[in-house]
Amino acid sequence: MVKLNFSRELRIVTPKLFNNVFDNPVRASSPNLTILAKPNNLNHPRLGLIVPKKVLKLAVWRNKVKRVIRNNFRLNQFNIAPLDYVVIAKGNIKDLSNGELDDLINKLWKVIYRRCKG
Repeated sequence: MVKLNFSRELRIVTPKLFNNVFDNPVRASSPNLTILAKPNNLNHPRLGLIVPKKVLKLAVWRNKVKRVIRNNFRLNQFNIAPLDYVVIAKGNIKDLSNGELDDLINKLWKVIYRRCKG
């Protein structure tokens, strides 16, 4: 049985790892979300989140966005390329429902995959 957890080994937590992704990444964007990706020499993907207070003033909104993104990553970790991903929230992301946000993230995973393969 496959474990669909979000353990520490699946997270980008240190500034060094974040800076590595920021250095010449593959990018997929929408008006509400940007995903940066870079190869990580591991057999699994890792996720880092940036949800600034400037974009989402209330902690409730920031937590909702992070929860939806983490859950999507957790469920799709075996379907996406083994890269380091940094997801950056922007714009009016708080106006999206959970389902719309989930669909947007799935679409951006596919864009990243196509750009990394081609």
